Amino acid sequence: MSNIEDYNTKLEVIKAIPDDQLKNPNSMPMRIYIQEAEHLEKWCRQDKDDLTVKGLDWTLVEDLPVRCGALCEAESKWSMQQSQRRSSAKIWPGEVSKGYNLRNELIHHFKYAFRDNSSLIKKVKAIANRSTNDGMIHGLYDLNVLGLVNRELLRKIGFDFSLLDMAAKKSRELSRKKETASFYSEDYLETKRIRHQAYTHLKEAVDSIRECGKYVFMRNTARLKGYRSEYRRKLKRRSTRRKRVPELEPGNVPETIDS
Repeated sequence: MSNIEDYNTKLEVIKAIPDDQLKNPNSMPMRIYIQEAEHLEKWCRQDKDDLTVKGLDWTLVEDLPVRCGALCEAESKWSMQQSQRRSSAKIWPGEVSKGYNLRNELIHHFKYAFRDNSSLIKKVKAIANRSTNDGMIHGLYDLNVLGLVNRELLRKIGFDFSLLDMAAKKSRELSRKKETASFYSEDYLETKRIRHQAYTHLKEAVDSIRECGKYVFMRNTARLKGYRSEYRRKLKRRSTRRKRVPELEPGNVPETIDS
């Protein structure tokens, strides 16, 4: 099956994993984790009898390819969401600036047009005092409505009514762009959650298989190595090497060739 087919097959099971059981996948690049899981599936097949006699549920091994495919697809969807939001976040400040400029222009016109009406001036000032981006976005829509209701007062100052259409359009655009630039939107968080759930589902099988393999082949180095993470082994080896490098004390600097 393709990754998308694996994903669709597993989606209901994956989404049923509760948040309090989710595992953090940030300790290893996802592509490497998936590669290691795929290698584990191939490695352990020749040990089927040894593993199953010690209680391993062999359906976990049979299910590994589908779990890997589902995670590949979930990771791809999440990565795409991340990329889109990073791109949108780069242009967001410029879009916000345009929104504030339009809002301020409308407030300038409205204050003059409504100068003799204290009730309307109060409404305009309330919109002007909104200091957040959300307040500005909603303010553009409110100014559009306020302007349409008070056309006659605006007409007397030769107001350009196309600005009202621009305000309504800009409010909708900013609302949409804010959603696509946010890492806290429901759409993004749901995609991220499914990615974590798919990882947890795969890790459940990988951990069970590795645990059994390490138990069975504790004294068989040749077979044992296939049940350990090569990525973490290399990390541990590099960390050990760094610890062995002695720190130089002040004044204890080795001479160079040119000394």
